[in-house]
Amino acid sequence: MSPVAQLLRDLIAIPSINPAFTTPDHPLTGEHRVAQHLLEIAGRAGLEAKLSPVLPSRSNLIVRLKPKGKVRSRILLAPHLDTVTIQDESQLKPVLQHGRLYGRGACDTKGSVAAMFTAVLRLTQGLRRPDHTEISFVGLVDEENGQSGSRALARQKFQADFAIVGEPTCLKVITAHKGDLWLRAETRGRAAHSSQPELGENAIESMAKVVTLLQGPYARQLKKRRHPLLGSATVNVGMITGGKQPNIVPDQCEIRVDRRTLPGEKDAQIIREIGTFLKSEGCDVILKDWKGVPSVALETDPELAPVKRLMSLAGQTRPAGVNYFSDAGVLGQAGIPSVVFGPGDIAQAHTIDEWIAIRQLERGTDLLTRFLEGLD
Repeated sequence: MSPVAQLLRDLIAIPSINPAFTTPDHPLTGEHRVAQHLLEIAGRAGLEAKLSPVLPSRSNLIVRLKPKGKVRSRILLAPHLDTVTIQDESQLKPVLQHGRLYGRGACDTKGSVAAMFTAVLRLTQGLRRPDHTEISFVGLVDEENGQSGSRALARQKFQADFAIVGEPTCLKVITAHKGDLWLRAETRGRAAHSSQPELGENAIESMAKVVTLLQGPYARQLKKRRHPLLGSATVNVGMITGGKQPNIVPDQCEIRVDRRTLPGEKDAQIIREIGTFLKSEGCDVILKDWKGVPSVALETDPELAPVKRLMSLAGQTRPAGVNYFSDAGVLGQAGIPSVVFGPGDIAQAHTIDEWIAIRQLERGTDLLTRFLEGLD
């Protein structure tokens, strides 16, 4: 087994479930075990490494490879350390079968962690170290929930001229992705006994109209605005709650809405847009941002020198976009030109039998190594 495959195998066996999917005191919760494992490897390799606190008991791992001479530019490699939850602990037991490595996080994104970290390690083992470019590997926490790790870097004004954010892209260089705004919409009515429903105002009935309008006419409006790489924005009503019991006319109902955004769209603008649309249709709705954090989309100029070079190494002639949101949007908004790149297929992310192809893992590691070797 190659060193990068062995590292990934070790990382899969170390649980790092995002606390959002478990209880805070769950024994498999948190990224600290993975961060500590990589911290120890970095120390043995002579790399500068530290933990940077983000949330209680949750820290970004920052590993730096200094250049031979004076620092003139900075490159950031930024995969995330957390995973979604597991159905049972067998998903933490890596299995190698038919050229694939199975286990939670194999592609999302411990595959990128292993590939990027191994590429940095290789430069400490006799390969060409850049003369003037500092390389930082940052293992981020909380990507699967609130992107607290990348948002912390942004607040700290982390210095980088270009970032490669690790996600399973099948080794395609992604220069654009959608943002993700979560909204809460509430309708209110008047309670009454269900034997005389005419005495009340049914909040669920009002919300049914809202759902129909959002998933129908509003969704069709969005299809009229298209981005060349991302297509149109989308809307999805994913949760609904309301009422207390069947024999009471409900006086409150709430839905949670996922609105995928395009580059240039602002959260406040979208909330106004949806509110105005629903009001014009006669709906009285209280509409609020659910998460309360920016959900900016990513759009990086594909003509930037490091983007063109990475695309060339990957054998890619045109930029590409994806529908999902990532830490790259947060870093891009903070002024760090960013792309998304890594081994694995997003179709495998979060699945019961998550896997990554070993050949793609190794090719991704080689591509990243060549990219780093070619830095000034």
